[in-house]
Amino acid sequence: MKRRTGAKAVAIAAAGALLLSACSTSTTGGDGEEGGSSLTVGTTDKVVALDPAGAYDNGSSLVEQQVYPFILAYKPGTADLNPSIAESAVFSEPTKYEVKLKEGLKYANGNELTSSDVKFSFERQLKIQDPNGPSSLLGGLKSVETPDEQTVVFNLKRENDQTWPGVLASAAGPIVDEDVFEADKITENQAIVDGKAFAGPYTIEGFKFNELLTYKANEDYEGFIDPAKTETVQMKYFSDANNMKLEVQEGKIDVAWRSLSATDIEDLGTKDDLKVHKGPGGEIRYIVFNMDTMPFGAKTDDADEEKSLAVRQAMADSVDRQAIASQVYKDTFTPLYSHVPEGLPGADEPLKSDYGDGQGAPDVDKAKKALKDAGVKTPVKLNLQYNPDHYGPSSGDEYALVKDQLDKTGLFKVNLQSTEWVQYNKDRTADSYPMYQLGWFPDYSDADNYLVPFFYDTDETPSFLGNHYRDKTMNKELNAQSSIADEGERADALKKIQGQLSEELPTLPLLQGNQIAVSGKDVKGVDDTLDPAFQFRLALLSK
Repeated sequence: MKRRTGAKAVAIAAAGALLLSACSTSTTGGDGEEGGSSLTVGTTDKVVALDPAGAYDNGSSLVEQQVYPFILAYKPGTADLNPSIAESAVFSEPTKYEVKLKEGLKYANGNELTSSDVKFSFERQLKIQDPNGPSSLLGGLKSVETPDEQTVVFNLKRENDQTWPGVLASAAGPIVDEDVFEADKITENQAIVDGKAFAGPYTIEGFKFNELLTYKANEDYEGFIDPAKTETVQMKYFSDANNMKLEVQEGKIDVAWRSLSATDIEDLGTKDDLKVHKGPGGEIRYIVFNMDTMPFGAKTDDADEEKSLAVRQAMADSVDRQAIASQVYKDTFTPLYSHVPEGLPGADEPLKSDYGDGQGAPDVDKAKKALKDAGVKTPVKLNLQYNPDHYGPSSGDEYALVKDQLDKTGLFKVNLQSTEWVQYNKDRTADSYPMYQLGWFPDYSDADNYLVPFFYDTDETPSFLGNHYRDKTMNKELNAQSSIADEGERADALKKIQGQLSEELPTLPLLQGNQIAVSGKDVKGVDDTLDPAFQFRLALLSK
């Protein structure tokens, strides 16, 4: 049985004062409270929720990596997984992954962290299945057992699941305090902050939603990453990247982390007192098609599966990815011709040969033929939605160019609209947008993470996209590939999956990009945080 302390009441009583003091603290570098160092990091990413069950986005994941404990963690600068709050984590049987937790773990509120919290964390994800949450990553989990307070056994649906260790370090992996979090619904942000339900390298000391978040080093942290080097870190949220650029130039913030425009990055790179950091590119950008509400979708008045597919194929024939990468992103992005980015084992480029001129460039005649053969009258009206803040200020230019490319074919008439992220992330799963922009930052470095969350869809485990694409063959193939131990055989299975997705186009891949931060010259550790695991670790930053 878990032993609990009375620390929670003290934490709740103090929370209001902490929030006020955080908001009045200087946002420049230098000495922070209690003599510790201080840093300020700027971002245009927004937090959807502090509850891991209700958020599956980059802004929220950034927070989760700082404040929640994980069973496994990536070594910075590598894609190597290591035990974090675990002493060990191994397959004890083909379908059993056994974890031994470290002894003496506790949350910042004084509550013990035991196997009961681990079981609770994963079971609530599956029970809640919030449309904005990461429960789709847990499709391979059958059940969780806790033989004792230090032991967790994950019973898996697939033998030797090669992706499961990555899932434990992903957005589905934060271990939450069962005495603070609700078992069957999303817990409110302030309740989490008041409850001090944190056991990562930092705790949250002040929180003003999507304005300012103040982290404080957690003295009791016992994870894999080194303890925090900076006592206090403030995360400042910008609605306008231009203001963030100005503040990093003027030294009002120490690091600008997502998302500056390519032009701004180019300009800031010329400043003597600033440094541009570039990390490996696992980010992708793509258009999602709602299979029910797009032109000729399953629930439209003129539903026609063949015509709907022809529209998607003609769009794939018409977009000029290289022009978008060069004109909008100054080649900080590159064209993406697959649903899995280049560089990962098993990645292929079927869209390059299947669409356009077969070499990556557009082909209007081919697009025209696809529509004509399906009996589609042109121009086809497309209602296309994009987000102006979450993916950086260049999104407007990106989608203006996509619209221009499609309109100029004479085959389409694009109605382009935008919505800010917090509302956008709700609307996209409510069938509000027939087709819309999304990007992806992987949870773990494996092709599986670009496929299963999007295209594995069942009543029990709905996909993250929620775009009504469901295919039994796809589900079967996605299930099978994760258990293939032979690298060559698994690569072939992954390429087969990418081929089917190229034919059916539930999404249209556009771009693959790098991750970039801009900092003052005296900020140390930024390069280490831009690692293949794509996790920006504030604990490693210092001055």
